[in-house]
Amino acid sequence: MKYRITHRTDYAYPELISLGYSETRMSPRNRHGQQLVLQHRLEIDPRPDYLTEREDYFGNRVQHFAIQRPHKRLVVSAITELDMLGAEDQLPLDSGMSWEQAVQSLAEDWSQGGLDARQYLLESPMVTPRPELVDYTRSSFPAGRPLQDCVRELMERIHRDFTYDPTATTLATPLSTVFRERRGVCQDFAHLGIACLRSMGLAARYVSGYLETLPPPGKEKLVGSDASHAWFAVYHPIIGWLDYDPTNNLIPMSQHMTTAWGRDYADVTPIKGVIFGGGGKHEAKVSVDVQRLD
Repeated sequence: MKYRITHRTDYAYPELISLGYSETRMSPRNRHGQQLVLQHRLEIDPRPDYLTEREDYFGNRVQHFAIQRPHKRLVVSAITELDMLGAEDQLPLDSGMSWEQAVQSLAEDWSQGGLDARQYLLESPMVTPRPELVDYTRSSFPAGRPLQDCVRELMERIHRDFTYDPTATTLATPLSTVFRERRGVCQDFAHLGIACLRSMGLAARYVSGYLETLPPPGKEKLVGSDASHAWFAVYHPIIGWLDYDPTNNLIPMSQHMTTAWGRDYADVTPIKGVIFGGGGKHEAKVSVDVQRLD
């Protein structure tokens, strides 16, 4: 299945911006056997004075640009076409490896994949393990239980125990507040799952991307009705990285399109930067449209 993704961010400022420096992580990744980027472009208005691209530490594509003349509005649109490579209905086989075996195996794994996974065992800026999270997680991780069964149950419990509420949190809301209030959005639930898994000695990372949403029967999909999305992945020493979406209680497949991954949201922020001027406040509007091409 081929898709076109249009991610548009529109900033409006009350006063002139004299200089602006930004970076984006809005170009989806290639994933072997799962997703292939056919083309990608960034449209920026006003036209930037320079634009460069690099790969970050985690292998995500990063675009840097600067606007070095006065402006009161900035519109950044990322347009991507990609092929999901028939990833539908390809659930990973259950290896039977217990979660304790996975913890031990990773500790003894000196392969490139194992060494890379170990960095996702550590505390990160937005994911700090807490004692109450260990207690919450343990009931899904009894001794000897297969890792995949444990993580799937954890995903299901987060979906059941926490309410999706876009008004409950901001990017600055700490994980402790999300856990106490039992409310949040996909970013919060991904961070929660990661913290729970790391508290058990398992490697877990944050995945950002897009999710195709389908309209009700008989209705046309509205442009911009899709959204950027987030979920988590756990490292399985035999199978590799396995994705889980606690917001929707499902295993990501052909309708989940990966943009970037890192330790937490701070590593994969879609767009961020520094500006000079602007009056201290701004208005930002974000829309995402995921369109099937065939």
